[in-house]
Amino acid sequence: MTISRSRGVLAVCLAAALTAGAGGALLGLCGPFTDVAADVFCPFVLEIFYLGITTGTTATTYDPASNVTRLQMAAFLSRTVDRTLQRGSRRAALNQFWTTQDTSAIALTTVGTMPHLVACDGADVWVPSNTDGNVTRVRASDEKVLETWTGLDAAYGVISAMGKILVSGATSPGILYMIDPSQPPGSVTTVASNLGSASAGITFDGARVWTGNGATVSIITPGASIPWTVTTFGGFAEPNYLTFDGSNIWVADRGQGKLFKLDSTGAVLQTVTVGSTPQSPAFDGSNIWSPNGDGTVSVIRPSTGVVLATLTGNGLLVPAGVAFDGQRAMVTDLIGRLSLWKAADLSPLGFVATGLTGPWGVCSDGVNFWIVMNTTSQLARF
Repeated sequence: MTISRSRGVLAVCLAAALTAGAGGALLGLCGPFTDVAADVFCPFVLEIFYLGITTGTTATTYDPASNVTRLQMAAFLSRTVDRTLQRGSRRAALNQFWTTQDTSAIALTTVGTMPHLVACDGADVWVPSNTDGNVTRVRASDEKVLETWTGLDAAYGVISAMGKILVSGATSPGILYMIDPSQPPGSVTTVASNLGSASAGITFDGARVWTGNGATVSIITPGASIPWTVTTFGGFAEPNYLTFDGSNIWVADRGQGKLFKLDSTGAVLQTVTVGSTPQSPAFDGSNIWSPNGDGTVSVIRPSTGVVLATLTGNGLLVPAGVAFDGQRAMVTDLIGRLSLWKAADLSPLGFVATGLTGPWGVCSDGVNFWIVMNTTSQLARF
């Protein structure tokens, strides 16, 4: 299938115009192009030329009447997505386009003993300590330790939701704790103490909190008073970690090497086979990323459950966690590596060997990635 270059590019130009603004003053007939009339289409042509979406057919010709093939259109659309994401990111606004290249550029902050997962609320990073039973609040702008909350037995998973910080406790039975960031640090509020045993991963669907436990999944419904209502159900082997894709919950079952797609009641809608011992999955706005203990990462389309790709190499040995910063996906590796991938096309962007063992949970504040070093009790800024 081919379509007119002028019609096809108009569609791309309109998309670019909506995201990047109209082009500037006209130069010459139409910028560098001598075969484009200085009419309503010229600003669109100039805009995608300035953004690098098209270069024309020569330095001075655009050839507006020629057809565009499906392959050429794919290239135009891909470049449009790339430029829009790059220019619209927080990294662009702060002029921080670099990618950390070696361990000397990785900042480390000491936190509680044996952290596993981590979350960012947009300004601060929250790190639960499984051994010490506390949660450390670290300011993302300068890694300053701001506050520490105590009294959380076996603190494990953490999310920022409802203006609060929610933390799972991997006890028996499991516990859900709540921190109010607006209040001075101290002890926390226990909102439920009857979750499934060994509560670990945690997520939120806009109404309820979900935890992945040792052999069960718990749904916790917030209420006006505590304790909150808890429903726990089985049918899994080791459903330790989970994520929400905007519509459904996805549970990674380490014992079965599968991801389960659940509806709002916990009913299984679909089962997707991935690599062995899947760890902590993440949703990037389009796809689910499942890091697997066999050295692979499965990328899954949520609407169909189709495995789009199985990623290998690029430093992957024992993947553990995934986070998305708006453009890139970071995969942590328990052997001590941090791997980057371009989320739009799944191409590898290289990896850094940290020299530290136990990179586990990871999150992003839109500028930096934050990684907990499980064995050294540190929080790394990448």
